[in-house]
Amino acid sequence: MLDGALRSLAEHGIAGTSARSVAAAAGVNQALVFYHFGSVDDLLATACRRGAEQRVARHRDRLRAVGGLDELLAFGRRMHEEERDAGHVAVLAQLLAGAQTHPRLAPATAAGLDLWIEEIEPVLRRVLAGTPLDGVADPAGLARAGAASFVGLELYEGVDPAGAGAALAALEQLGALLAAVQELNPVARKALAYTLRRSGGRGR
Repeated sequence: MLDGALRSLAEHGIAGTSARSVAAAAGVNQALVFYHFGSVDDLLATACRRGAEQRVARHRDRLRAVGGLDELLAFGRRMHEEERDAGHVAVLAQLLAGAQTHPRLAPATAAGLDLWIEEIEPVLRRVLAGTPLDGVADPAGLARAGAASFVGLELYEGVDPAGAGAALAALEQLGALLAAVQELNPVARKALAYTLRRSGGRGR
């Protein structure tokens, strides 16, 4: 039934997902939805958590092998394409939309995103260490921004594929820019880091 719930979300969206549609996707009697989960919202919440756990586990080893910000951004693009093609990003977008009017979905959807954030944040801390952005950029905030962008790009791509592609390319250019900064001599890097820290302090 958990897999059936995710298939129903992918095929029918949050508005079209019901006990009937989930039961049809799972090949079971719809009464079992209420018997095992109490409500469709509780079933969707459980399915959201399980789906996120499975997706994070699938990418964990590749994510932990990332060696730099440029690699992380390139990995993010490949993962986005893979998750989009499999329909998983669309499911998450539907859960986020449903959470606006189905309060029970909000905590589970947030918990699913947190699983991604918990994996991305330590990678960011590692790849930013020793760069001019170390101590300037907030890895926790960047991890959350990345998770939000991941879903936002899926929605954007539905109405403007070229624009979404340009946004992903721009992110990859940032990684290339930081790689170029790393090639500066130590004095120039320290001067840049000092300027960034001062600018960050004024912005807070």
